[in-house]
Amino acid sequence: MGEGDDNGLVPVEAHAHAHAHGQNSVDTDRRALTIALVLLVAFMVFEVGAAVASNSLVLLADAGHMLVDVGAIAGSLVAIRLAARPETGSHTYGMKRAEILAAAANAIALLVVSALVTYDAVVRLVHPSSVDGAVLIVVAAVGVAVNLAATLTMARADRRSLNVEGAYRHILTDLYGFGGTLIAGAVIVVWGFDRADAIASLVVVLLMLKAAVELLRPALRILLEATPDDIDVEEVRRHLMELPEVQSVHDLHAWTLTSSLPVLTAHVVVTDECFTTGEAGRVLDHLQECLSDHFDVAHSTLQFESPGHIEHELGGHA
Repeated sequence: MGEGDDNGLVPVEAHAHAHAHGQNSVDTDRRALTIALVLLVAFMVFEVGAAVASNSLVLLADAGHMLVDVGAIAGSLVAIRLAARPETGSHTYGMKRAEILAAAANAIALLVVSALVTYDAVVRLVHPSSVDGAVLIVVAAVGVAVNLAATLTMARADRRSLNVEGAYRHILTDLYGFGGTLIAGAVIVVWGFDRADAIASLVVVLLMLKAAVELLRPALRILLEATPDDIDVEEVRRHLMELPEVQSVHDLHAWTLTSSLPVLTAHVVVTDECFTTGEAGRVLDHLQECLSDHFDVAHSTLQFESPGHIEHELGGHA
């Protein structure tokens, strides 16, 4: 199993280095999220005031989206803290799935806000009201600057985490949305076309829906314990059976515990000689090294069985 000792154990120094690296990544993520949260809260307060003053739906829609973003980032910070808690007797995997729940909640919130903004936008398309285009331009320009700063800050975080990636996509969506708001403001100032505000709101809705779907799909796959997209269980089975001592593999399951942490379990039928000659340890090391190197599965549980054991099993799977 790579650089381990004869028993396949990773040296203490390697564990310490991995833990330190992981802690540094968590600290970086926490700092990036905190900076982004402060930027967005300050701008959201400013935008709500501007929306009321200018009677702009698109600014109010953006503020609603910003509120979701603020909640998303705050939830992400809570999820990071929960995920860092150690395993206990009642939570043997710790609380690592907290970040997945946060990502799913963020996606659902985006869908709810999208529905509300769509309703208001349709009403304003049918019954347009006067909008101050100059205010839209000023606020949108500030919004682009703030969200660009927040986006660059979040880009330094570990985006392999679905939790962090979800917060990043929220902010990036706002950045695109403010670009649309700038255009809407210019259209209103030049041509006096007040419906541009509602049309821009619908563009923001489309961006929110896209972000929601891209967040919700992987979150639901993880929560439903679906096989990771990059793992083909039949290919895994073929790899495990390349060793002559392995006769068959059944009850093969693969799922994702949390972002970038796939888990695999399997029952492996090996020859009787594998047990009598003491080769079981070597075979186990080889199989787990195979899973780690070929499929990036560092957390695997393999149950070795003699050829006749399968006849006594209950509730077996393929």
